[in-house]
Amino acid sequence: MEPQIVDVRSVVEAVSAEDSDAPLYEVESLCMRCGENGITRFLLTLIPHFRKILLSAFECPHCGERNNEVQFAGEIQPRGCRYRLQIPAGDQKVLNRQVVKSETSTIKIPELDFEIPPEAQRGSLSTVEGILVRAADELEALQEERKKVDPQTAEAIDQFLVKLRSCATGDSSFAFILDDPVGNSFIENPLAPSLDPLLTIQAYERTREQVASLGYLVGEPSAETSEEETNNLSDQMQREPHGSVGARAGRQSIAQGNSAEIAEALFRYTAPEEVMTFPSTCGACATNCDCRMFVTNIPYFQEVIVMASACDACGYRNSEVKPGGCIPLKGKKIKVHVKNTYDLNRDVIKSDTASVKIPEIDLELASGTLGGQVTTVEGLISKISESLERVHGFTFGDSLDDSRKNKWKEFRVRLDKLKSLEEPWTLIIDDALANSFISPATDDIKDDNQLTSEEYERSWEQNEEMGLNDMDTSSADAAYGSADVEPTKDG
Repeated sequence: MEPQIVDVRSVVEAVSAEDSDAPLYEVESLCMRCGENGITRFLLTLIPHFRKILLSAFECPHCGERNNEVQFAGEIQPRGCRYRLQIPAGDQKVLNRQVVKSETSTIKIPELDFEIPPEAQRGSLSTVEGILVRAADELEALQEERKKVDPQTAEAIDQFLVKLRSCATGDSSFAFILDDPVGNSFIENPLAPSLDPLLTIQAYERTREQVASLGYLVGEPSAETSEEETNNLSDQMQREPHGSVGARAGRQSIAQGNSAEIAEALFRYTAPEEVMTFPSTCGACATNCDCRMFVTNIPYFQEVIVMASACDACGYRNSEVKPGGCIPLKGKKIKVHVKNTYDLNRDVIKSDTASVKIPEIDLELASGTLGGQVTTVEGLISKISESLERVHGFTFGDSLDDSRKNKWKEFRVRLDKLKSLEEPWTLIIDDALANSFISPATDDIKDDNQLTSEEYERSWEQNEEMGLNDMDTSSADAAYGSADVEPTKDG
């Protein structure tokens, strides 16, 4: 590939273009060590099924200074992500896991009270060991100067470096936390698509401060403006006759959301008679927007709350389905045997607390994976396939050994065969809060032999995870007629 000497504008245009076969660019830039001009090389490339990234490498011919960096050239994700990897002592394989760290992510090690801020280490593709070794080397680089100026601080850093290098060599156990508000970071799961007991993944909504730090929030509204906007929204809410809006506004609000399947699935049951509108905040740019909400009842299931919002400022759209009523006393496990096309078209409501299992292909998704979904059985399989390729797909690259690469390819073929119904298979949705649902094949749910559901007592650990052990459930117990029920360690 022949490099081209161009200006920065050409590089920006290349990043914005959809052409995946971008050339190598060279830009003359200032060396921060000697003050002379060096050469920075840019290459826009696409990691398969992951992200479009911009690789940059600087080299100064005068002093020999060299560095490289990886930046994400694509869009930010709808939510931030937080990875927590528990690394046991003496396990070198865990330290060799690949880590994609964006330029906005923070790395923390709680056991050492140690934090690597985004500006300390820019975007990189490395391993857990590589990141820790680099952090230790950078801390040690100025130790000679510190010993002359502040001997006490230098001695404390020397003691800390011993602990940090002990973690980097695997002599100590610790937790490696990668927090990225943009959602473009990643830690490898060698057991994928199976669950990794050492790795937990959490997606979260960005705060207004995080959005502002990323540069996507333009200006801070004044107190007068905020009060005026609030009054206008209140007046608008009072003037709008919610009851007369009815199903038409409900269909319009859901149509503005990011999932047309929610409208198709929910409106086949009961259309809303009343749609409520209230002020909210955009999850992407933190500006004020409207959120529409209505309550509907799904036969054989329960009352659910549908919420949809659309931001006119940035175009971000979001639809959510939340369970209505009180928290059930028991969890529920739903199992359906998929044998024909009709089974693929069954409606599915998967809450954000439900786990998904398909025993035939050894697939298990932990609770919280994919978030809340309103879809069909076939649509759920498609979403699982898309999510696995997006999160783990970059491991199809040249750095992966052939055995693991073939494992991924074979699993993807087996996942696609589920939709072609070459063989019957089983879908199991386990929800500790009993907020998930699969539609029956007939009007009488008892006549559906392929669909079974089982209620079970939640364990103490499940109640603890949901925050129920510290919750006052006296009112809910009274409603169920069991005021003396309390969660115990034995469930």
